[in-house]
Amino acid sequence: MAKDDSVLSQTMQAIEEKAIDAEKKVRVGIIGTGWIAEAHIEQYKKFPDVELVAMADLIPGKAEKFCRRHGIDPATIHFYPDHKSMLENEQLDAVSICTYNATHAVCAIDSLKAGVNVLLEKPFTVTLDEAVEVMKAEKASGKILSIGFQPRMDPNMQQIKKIVESGTLGEVYYIQTGGGRRRGIPNSTFIEKKTAGVGALGDIGCYSLDMVLNAVGYPKPLTVSGYTSNFFGTNPLYSIPDQDHTAEENAARFNVDDFAAAFIRLEGGIILDFRISWAMHLDTPGDTVILGKKAALRIPSTECWNGTVGGEMTLYTDTAGLRTETKIPILKASKPLFEMKIRSFLDAVKEGKPAPVPSSQILYNQAIIDGIMKSAEAGKEIEIQIPEI
Repeated sequence: MAKDDSVLSQTMQAIEEKAIDAEKKVRVGIIGTGWIAEAHIEQYKKFPDVELVAMADLIPGKAEKFCRRHGIDPATIHFYPDHKSMLENEQLDAVSICTYNATHAVCAIDSLKAGVNVLLEKPFTVTLDEAVEVMKAEKASGKILSIGFQPRMDPNMQQIKKIVESGTLGEVYYIQTGGGRRRGIPNSTFIEKKTAGVGALGDIGCYSLDMVLNAVGYPKPLTVSGYTSNFFGTNPLYSIPDQDHTAEENAARFNVDDFAAAFIRLEGGIILDFRISWAMHLDTPGDTVILGKKAALRIPSTECWNGTVGGEMTLYTDTAGLRTETKIPILKASKPLFEMKIRSFLDAVKEGKPAPVPSSQILYNQAIIDGIMKSAEAGKEIEIQIPEI
C-alpha cells in the first residue's frame, strides 16, 4: 500500500510543479452525461492537453444538450447511443464513466477490454463480484483503472494518514466513522435498485470508509455484521419530488437504503464501527474517532459528505503524566479536489504511472459495502470472502 500512496504523493506534487505538455493530447470520451459528468467536463475543459472527442448516453439528444450547456460546440463531438458503439468507433486514450451505479461494471469492463484507460466514478461497483470482474479486465488489459475518490486529494485527509503513519497514535485498535445528513435524500436514478443498486451506503458511505481505511493502510476486512433501513425514503413526508415524479411516486419507487450501520473486523485486530445516512432525526451519527494505544484522533463530521473534514481535528494524548489535547488546524487545498482528481488521472495516462486511486485498495471498500448488504439481508454476521484476482 505504501507504493500506491507514494504514487499519489508524487502525482500531487507534479500537479503543483510541472507545466502541462499540451503537445501530447489525451483523447477523452465521456460515458453518461448526467449530474456527475458536469464536474468532469468542466475540469477537462481547463486542460490544454485534453481533446474531448466523444460522448455516449442512452437518452437521445441528452449528450448534445449537455455539450451546449457547457459551452462546447456539438459539431466538434461524436455522439453515441451507448458506450459499446463509442468504443467500437473511436480511438480513445481514456474515458470517464459517469453512469448510474448498476452499469459501472459493464462500462468499465468493456472500456478496459477495448484498451482504454478508465476513470470510474464511485462507488466502484454495486457488488463485490462485479468489482472482481472489473479488476480481472484491468489486469488483462494493462490499462489504468482509477476510482473517483477525490477526497483523497484533500490535504486534511492526507494529514490524517500522516498522523497514523507517524506512530503518534500507536497501534490502532478501534475506529468509529460514518457521517451523513439529517435530510438529504437524492432522487432520479439514486433511489431504485435497478439503477443504483445501493443507496446511502454506496453513495456517501464509500467516502467515509476510504478516509479511515486509507489512513490505516487498507487492512483486509474479515467479518461484518450489517444493518440497513429505508424508513425515510419510503415515506412521502420525507421523499423529494423531481421533474418527473411527485414525492409520493418517489417514495413508492424507493427501494435502496437511506441508513446503514455495521460492525466490521479488520486484519490486524482493528474494529471498525460504521454508520451512514441520507436521512435521520439527528444532525450527525457522530464524529470519526481513531483510537490507538498511545493516543486518539477525533475528526469532526460534516453535515453532508463534501470531501473534507468538518473542522479542526483534536489529538488526545498523555504528556508527562498530564492528559493533553492538541488542535490540528484545517488545511486549505491549493486547487479544487475534483480538478486534482482529473489531473492526476490524466498524468497517469500520459506518463504510464499507476492509478492515483487503485482498484486494489477500493476492492476492500467494496467488499465491506457488499458485506453490509448481505449481512443485513441475512440478519447475522457474515465472513467476507474476497476471491484471488
